[in-house]
Amino acid sequence: MPATPPTDPPLDPTATLADIGEFGLISALTSRFEQGEQVLIGPGDDAAVLRVRTGHVVVSTDLMVEGRHFRRDWAGAADVGHRAAAQNISDINAMGGRAGSLTIGLAAPADLEAQWALDFAQGFADECALVGASIVGGDLTRADQVVVAVTVMGACTVAPVVRSGAEPGDVLALAGRQGWAAGGLAVLGRGFRSPRVLVEAYRRPQPPYDAGPAAAEAGATAMIDVSDGLLAEATHLAVSSGVAIDVRTDALDVPEPLHAVAAALGGVDPVSFVLSGGDDHALLATFPAGTTLPEGWSVIGEVRDGEGVTVDGAPWRGETGWTHF
Repeated sequence: MPATPPTDPPLDPTATLADIGEFGLISALTSRFEQGEQVLIGPGDDAAVLRVRTGHVVVSTDLMVEGRHFRRDWAGAADVGHRAAAQNISDINAMGGRAGSLTIGLAAPADLEAQWALDFAQGFADECALVGASIVGGDLTRADQVVVAVTVMGACTVAPVVRSGAEPGDVLALAGRQGWAAGGLAVLGRGFRSPRVLVEAYRRPQPPYDAGPAAAEAGATAMIDVSDGLLAEATHLAVSSGVAIDVRTDALDVPEPLHAVAAALGGVDPVSFVLSGGDDHALLATFPAGTTLPEGWSVIGEVRDGEGVTVDGAPWRGETGWTHF
C-alpha cells in the first residue's frame, strides 16, 4: 500500500528550499517516511540502527543526476522519486533479496521549489512501501542541479544470486517488462507524449519485485537487474561467468506500442527497444536446463561454451545499452 499521506500543515506552494531552510525541509521530509519493524533508530540521529535477524545483508548505492538520468520537464517530482527508489530496490531484487531500508542524499539548488522536494520524497516513500521498505536517514546539501544518491540495504534468506554462476547448458530467462521505458524515452526525446503507456513506463517503472527471491528459491545460477540494456546486462553475465550467451528474438515480447513508435520514427526495428533499452528494471537470470521457472519468468535464450553475447546465433550490430562514459 502507498505510504500514509503526510499530516503536517500545507506548504506555501511558492516556498523554495532557501525559504524553509535545511531543518525545516528535513522535518517535512521525515514526516513522510514511515518506519518498519526492522528499524531500531530511524531518521534524526547520526546514523540509523537496524535489526538483522537471519540471512545475508545486501547493500547497493545508486546516483541520479538531473540532465543525465532525468529531466524535470519530462517527469514530475513524484515520478523521479518512484524511479530513484525503484532502481535501488531492483538491485537487491537482482541478488534474490528483499529491500528493507534506504537512505537518501539530496543535493539541490536553493531556489528549487520546496514542494518539488516533498513530492519527490512522497513518490520515493510510496515506491518503498510496495516492498515494505523504510527510509531511515539521509543528507541534504546545496548544488547547482538536483542530484540524488541512494543507498539500499536488504537481506537474502537463501544464498545471494551473483553474476558469475551461469554454466553452459543453462537457459536464459527474463522477468518483467522490457523495452517499454526505452520506447517512452524515445517519444519524450522527440517532444511527444504518446503512446502514453510507454511514457508512463519511463516515468514510473514497474520492476518485478517478487521475481528475484522466487528465482533464488528456484535455483537461479546467475542474475542481474536490467537497468542499462538487455544485451549490455547479458554481456555482464557472460563475462563474469566465462560463458557465451545467445538471445532469441522470437522469444521476446514486443508489445504493439513499441511497433507504433518504431514505425513513427521511420525504419526503426521495434526489437531494438527490447534488446538495448534500460530503466524498466526487469530481471535477467540463468537457470539449469529443466528447471520449472517461477511465475513471471520466460526463457529467451541459452548459455553456451565460449564467450560473448549473440542474437539468434549472430553478432548484434546495433546498440547494446546505455554507457555512462
